[in-house]
Amino acid sequence: MTVALCETTVGAEAPEQAEPPRLGAILKHLALSLLMANVIPGVLFYLCLRAGNVWTALIAALAWCYGAIAWRIGTKRRTSALLVITVVGLTAKTVLALASGSTFIYFVQPAVNDGLVAVLFLLSLVTARPIVARLAHDFFPLSEEAASRPRIQQLFWRLTMLWALLCLVKSAVTLWMLESLPLVTFVAVKSILVFTVIIAGSAITVVAAHRVAKIEGLLHRRPGLAVEG
Repeated sequence: MTVALCETTVGAEAPEQAEPPRLGAILKHLALSLLMANVIPGVLFYLCLRAGNVWTALIAALAWCYGAIAWRIGTKRRTSALLVITVVGLTAKTVLALASGSTFIYFVQPAVNDGLVAVLFLLSLVTARPIVARLAHDFFPLSEEAASRPRIQQLFWRLTMLWALLCLVKSAVTLWMLESLPLVTFVAVKSILVFTVIIAGSAITVVAAHRVAKIEGLLHRRPGLAVEG
């Protein structure tokens, strides 16, 4: 799914057109977004849980996310939607856990959130812009014209359905593990589950998006491969 990397100037007399991005640059940007928003907070939480306690882990993960946002704002970099979503969810879970004094609420809330996200993704399928279409600019610069093409619209619909199903599966498995496993084991296994779902979903998304972008001529072409007409 996919932060605007550049802005294009549209006009008949524009002297230059923005060069289409290379696949390597797109994958690098996606990997960095996942690292900042998911991998590092998850690893930090687990390490602090093992070394200290759950409350230390909560604060450490939250401090990392806010620090990452502050750094991006301070360096005038655009903050990715993935990081914002992570911060909002993590803040809500931490506040509820601290207010209630129960860490169970913290661990069960992601499963509830995943279920709600899945419902939102599914509901967005009946609108003109499925959620993946709204997030697309986080990973790939799309003009209004390109985003409205039939193949691109169909891609957005299918990817929104994909992530809805992945969220539903993650929600159900998380609830089952929370009831069946010790806390430390649950955190470790859940982290692996989350990373697996993210990597698998991202891989499918990138392959599908690359295929459609290639057909639509939206990717950078190496010199010498252009077809002369």
